[in-house]
Amino acid sequence: MVTIGVLALQGDVAEHMRALEESGARAISVRRHSELAQVDALVIPGGESTTMSKLLLTFDLFDPIARRIEGGMPIWGTCAGMIMLASSILDGRQDQRSFGALDMVVRRNAFGRQVDSYEEDLQVRGIDEDEARPFRALFIRAPWVESVGPQVDILARAGNSADGPIVAVRSGCAMATSFHPEVGGDYRLHAYFVDLVRRNSTCG
Repeated sequence: MVTIGVLALQGDVAEHMRALEESGARAISVRRHSELAQVDALVIPGGESTTMSKLLLTFDLFDPIARRIEGGMPIWGTCAGMIMLASSILDGRQDQRSFGALDMVVRRNAFGRQVDSYEEDLQVRGIDEDEARPFRALFIRAPWVESVGPQVDILARAGNSADGPIVAVRSGCAMATSFHPEVGGDYRLHAYFVDLVRRNSTCG
């Protein structure tokens, strides 16, 4: 059984852990080096990306996680976690750091303030054989992806429109979603990530 950590500095840690365990993984919370060393993969949940960046430095976790990502550890960022995986951040603080795990430009709070939060049914490529069954996605002060590099696959766009904002991506062992897949009881994206971790020799 694969062990997947959930970064436990902010966000829906318990909800992600429950979803991962329902999807066949062992889930642990990660806020120490010793816990990071136990995991085969890591989920970075939602929260506030600038605060998360500072907390990672305070807990001396930024560089160890960066080294694990460079070494091929599968990683998944949701909402603020998407921002943490970006190679470039728009509307971020000058001192904000990210892991650059995905070749993408992300805009913070692109969907507006918390009062502008909303839900929609998304078509998400690859999450199961029945891709016609939509995924109910919750957006809360969510980012979106402005552009991606040639190695990044687009899994979903807001509004299911060919030119809609990009809200789910994957490249190799790294994936990111603008929305909160841990909410609502549909764990297909968690199952997709667990399967990715199981196939981690290439993440192909």
